[in-house]
This record gives sequence, C-alpha cells and structure tokens, in this order.
Amino acid sequence: MGRKEENVAKAMKLVEHPELIRNIDIAAHIDHGKTTLSDNLIAGAGMMSEELAGKQLLLDYDEQEQARGITINAANASMVHEVEGKEYLINLIDTPGHVDFGGDVTRAMRAVDGTVIVVDSVEGVMPQTETVVRQALRERVKPVLFINKVDRLINELKLNGDEMQKRFIKVITDVNKLITKYAPQEFASNWLVNVKNGTVAFGSAYHNWALSVPAMGLFKVTFKDIVDLVAAGKQKELAKRAPLHKVVLDMVIKNLPNPAVAQKYRIPQIWHGDLNSEIGKAMEMCDDNGPVTMMITKILIDPHAGEIAVGRVFSGIIRKGSELYVTGAGKSKVQLLSMMVGPDRISIDEIAAGNIAAVVGLKGAIAGSTVSSSQEMEDFEPMSHYSDPVVTLAIEAKHTADLPKLIDVLRSVSKADPSIQVDINQETGEHLISGMGELHLEITMYRIKNDYHVEVVTSAPLVVYRETVDKTGGPFEGKSPNKHNRFYFKVEPLPEGVVQAILEGKIPDGSKIKDKKAVAAILEEAGLDHNEARSLVSVHGINVMLDMTKGIQYLDETMELLIESFNESLDKGPLANEKVYGLKISLMDAKLHEDSIHRGPAQVIPAGRNSIYGAMCQAGRVLMEPMQKVYISVPQDLMGPVTSELQQRRGVVEDMQQAGDEITVIANAPVSGMIGFASAIRSATGGKAIWSSENSGYQRVPYELQAGIVAKIRERKGLKPEPYDETYYSSL
Repeated sequence: MGRKEENVAKAMKLVEHPELIRNIDIAAHIDHGKTTLSDNLIAGAGMMSEELAGKQLLLDYDEQEQARGITINAANASMVHEVEGKEYLINLIDTPGHVDFGGDVTRAMRAVDGTVIVVDSVEGVMPQTETVVRQALRERVKPVLFINKVDRLINELKLNGDEMQKRFIKVITDVNKLITKYAPQEFASNWLVNVKNGTVAFGSAYHNWALSVPAMGLFKVTFKDIVDLVAAGKQKELAKRAPLHKVVLDMVIKNLPNPAVAQKYRIPQIWHGDLNSEIGKAMEMCDDNGPVTMMITKILIDPHAGEIAVGRVFSGIIRKGSELYVTGAGKSKVQLLSMMVGPDRISIDEIAAGNIAAVVGLKGAIAGSTVSSSQEMEDFEPMSHYSDPVVTLAIEAKHTADLPKLIDVLRSVSKADPSIQVDINQETGEHLISGMGELHLEITMYRIKNDYHVEVVTSAPLVVYRETVDKTGGPFEGKSPNKHNRFYFKVEPLPEGVVQAILEGKIPDGSKIKDKKAVAAILEEAGLDHNEARSLVSVHGINVMLDMTKGIQYLDETMELLIESFNESLDKGPLANEKVYGLKISLMDAKLHEDSIHRGPAQVIPAGRNSIYGAMCQAGRVLMEPMQKVYISVPQDLMGPVTSELQQRRGVVEDMQQAGDEITVIANAPVSGMIGFASAIRSATGGKAIWSSENSGYQRVPYELQAGIVAKIRERKGLKPEPYDETYYSSL
C-alpha cells in the first residue's frame, strides 16, 4: 500500500471524530506563495510526490491556472498529520489571491474554521491581504500567520538577523492591526498572532523549510542556523532539518479550533434561526446524531459526473442514497459522496458533521444553498461579497445551432461561480455576462470555449455603471393608466452610514424583514431619523423604500405591487437603464380606487415607476462609474511611463511609497480606463512593473463626460439616443 493509499485509509477513520478534524484555508495577496505552500503541505502529508511539490502546483490543476501561474479556483484537499503520536485529519482549501476571484475566497471562508494567512516577507501586508483577513474575521474564522519567502531577505536584500527580525515584527504588527480592526470584540485580543505562542511561523514554501518558536525547540535549529544555511545555499539541508509541512501543520493543529469548538461561536454568526431548536442545538454541538445540515460553498462541473456540490456539513451524517432538501429546489437523492484530494475524489459511503464533503445528485444546488434533511430548516445567512461585477461582455453563439447549448452552459457557469452574473436574452440571442474584472471574464470565456466546447463571439468589455441622484426630488405624482390611482414618491440620496450598513450585510435585502425593531435601530444609528427608520418597507441593492404615509385605505393590499415597481425602477434607472445606487425612496401619499379590480398590477406598477422616475429627474440624475485602487511597484527610473499611463486613463495618483530603488504608486482609476492596462503597462515598463488592483466602489462620472457616456450606453441598449431631459417628468 503506497503512502497516499495509507493516508486515505486513515482519513476514512478520522472523519467521524470532530475533535481530530481541522478545516482550514490558505489565504493571501496574489503571488505571496499560497499554492506552493499548499502543495508542500499535501506532499509532506504523503498525498503527492515531494519532488514535484511546489513545482507541480497540484491544486492549480486547471490548465489556465498553470499557464498563468495564478490560482483561479479554490481547490480542496484532505490529508492526515500526526502530532505527538496522535493523528488528525486536515481539510485544506487553497484560495485565489487575485482580486477578480474574491468571491471564491468568501465562499471558502464559510466552509472552514481557521485560516493560514500567508504574507511575502519582502512585500509585506498588501491590499488583498487586508481583504482576506477581513473576510475571514467576518465569518469568525481564526487566523495564524506564515511569513513566506524569507530566503529572499537573505539572498536578495542581504539583510542580517536583526534586520530580518525587524521585518518580521512589522509584518506581525500590520496583521495584528487588521485583526484588532476587524475581529469580533470577544475574540480580538485572543486571536492576535504572536511569535511566542506559536501562532507565527516563517520560512520558504518554495524551498520547503519553515520555523516557529515551538519548532526551534523541537528541531534544535536556531535563527542564526537559518541565516547561515540559506546564505551558504544549503536550503535542501534546512528542509530536512526543519520541514515546512511539520512546522505549519503542527501550528494549525495546536492553534486552530476543531469543528466542535468553532461551531459554538460560528453558527450564531452564519445562521440566524432559533438556536434553541433541534437544528440550532445540533449545529452548535456539531452533533452527528442530529438532522443533516450542510451549506454548499462551491459547485464543480465534472464532464463525467455532472455537477458536484462541495460544502461544509454542520450536523448529522450524510449517507449515500439518502434524501435531502435543497433551498428553493425541493428534494434530491445523494448519488455519490466523496472526499476531495486536489483533482481526485475519493468515494465514501457516509460523512459526518464537521467535514467538507463533495456530493453528486443535489439538483438545483448553487454556491450558497442550504441543504438539510428537514424541509423546515431556515437558510444560512447569504455570503456577502465585497464587490459587485464591474465589467460586462456581450456574448453570442458563433453557430445558431449552438444557441440552446450556450444557454445551458451559461447557467452552469453562473452556478459554478456565483460572482459571475448572467443575463440571458432569449429574444435577441445576445447574452450579457458580468464579472469582477477583465481577467475574470477572460478565464470564464476560456472555460466556455474549451471545457464546454461552444464557439462564441464576444463584444469588447463593457463597464457596468450605476445611477443615483444629486439632491432631493418630489413628491412626484405618478398616475395609473386608468387615472384612478395616484402615488407620490420622494427621492433623495441615502446617508453614507446606511450605505455602509447595507454593504456590510447588517440590513437584510428584500421586503421580508423578521426583526423590524432591530433593523430600525441599525438604520437610526446609521443616520435615518426615528420615524423613517420605523417606516422601512423594503431594501433592494443599496436602496431603501420607506412608507411615510398614515392611514391610507387599501394601501396594505397594494404594497406588494408598489415594492415590485420600486424594484423595477431600481434595476433600470431613468438615465441609461443601469442599476440605481444609494437612494432613499419614500412614499409620501397615495390615492387609491376602492374597487380592487381597478388597482391591479397593470395599473399600480407603472404608476409607482413613473412617480419614482419623475422624482429622480427632479433630483438631478447622476451616472456613477466603478473605480479601482491600483498599486504599481516599479524601479525608480520607470516612474515617468507609469504615471503618464495612469493619467491617460483618468487615474489620480494618491500616494507614492519608496523602499530602496522600488517605488510603489497608489492610484485611483476608473475601471473603464483600466481596460487593456495589463498589456499597456507591460510594454511601457519592459515588463518590470508588478501591479495589482482592488475595486474601490463607485464615483460620479465627471459632469462634462456624462452626456456622451449616457448616449453611448443608450445606443448600445437600443434605447432612444437622447436621455430623458429634465422636462421628461412633466410629460408623465
């Protein structure tokens, strides 16, 4: 029996013991060495050849990942590790670092209880490091720290021991600042990483060695030994004396919680049902005798098995052949059940609470679905992502015969990656696919052509805009087509505090608000006055609808239709049919016909929509464009080409930081200007620039450019070329 088979056999025995399980992910900024670290951990645990570790990139098994040298999919692997004579099962997820794939990181965080944050010792804490730490702490996932690429400090920067320790202290301090800022209060001080208690390790994932304070005692290796061996080019010897997998996995097992411990404080955060119910208690206790509860965090599409739903089991035991309910999709039968090891799936008959499982047969499951043996189970909290799709492609099938297949493929793609939004237009055959950035869409197109074998034609990338208003408009009268019903809506910008509260997921989306008092208190604290906060009817996107009327007959019966007109108006704004952002829309008055036959959907919805549109026109419509924060590191002598490249793209340089001969330029630029930036910056700097970006919200389009951009969007969408002028509302 080979070492891998032996490990798989051990893993099968450990799945039923939650105290011996650790669910972790590896998270970091792009290129800080996550996948190399994951590979070496798996190799050390005997799941793949040690010779290939760090070179094979087992978890980057997608050929696009290997070609580009980046991680695109969050990949799962299970392995067995022994500490002090006891064996443990570690379920590991390697997550992407590129900003375009942030959705994958958020979803992976839901499945794990601990995270290894990897930071490059040369680059230090970067923007995406902050994002992943924030995502982890929001999901109540406990962090430990691995400082990577330490050999570069010795060989490239020629630092001595003292200077290196100063570097480490800076990285640790920066990570702890993030933990203090984002951790729930009750954990903030206990979760800080610290060299003395063994929650910090450092080393070189590529060269397969690592060290931590506990490991120094265990392996009898000192800090000076490391400096000497690396400087002498003896990293192979170092890897034998202080093996990476042993140091990092020991740190994980000793410092990160098992599922039974973690679920006690994680469940109240990620599930807002009744904690005293049978399901609530079973999940908090990680009880395998309770009802089955599972949250799907990823859908993989396998050419042979079809859709595989991967997710975390929080209670109960899933057995092959058992029947489970999937949110919004009814009952399904478990056909195949397996554990994941990189691209391999190892078939098993049952899997207990506290594990990450891969299930075939859950019809209609998408990332984010709640799966349970009880039809009555309340859903897990939706996973909130930090950015919306900002770039769109129009896509059509090259051959008409492929059109039905393309529609199926687009549905599969949006299931497998919920960060992709697909808008299918059956009538025109042109479909819109929106993603987090150019690279995100490029990879998705590659998959459609090569994995699903559909030839497609795409447009140039289009930017997703938003609409908002300048000031207060209305109350504006909207009449129903039969003139029997009138609505008076007022529109104004939403206070910044409320926008933030919605973005952070503190205020639930939709009109079904369970705890109205609690939501009203949050709204009041965020900047609405007491009466407005109590009048909340619905939240749609980053917009709220309030009912400020008093005692209007029949309004209760009509409110559902008004919510529908509120949603419709916000999905297609009156300026360029783009989504509306950051509005407070208040119903101030209404006159309704007493006979319900005269106030049906065909009367109420257009009247509500016209009233909202008219009020928006009075309030001065504004187009907003998505922005990106751009970080570019270049040698000092190439500063000129970089800044001129940014200025041509309407980028504004906000800061410059110098470290040796390198300068890091931090700029804010519109996404529309950043299309094609990758190749432009490469040729402008001869490939010497390292750059990354993160989405930084929306900003209003400069006034002098708005009319031209609106005309182009309207023309593209087949609308009349002129936007509604400000007299438009007088004709409603």
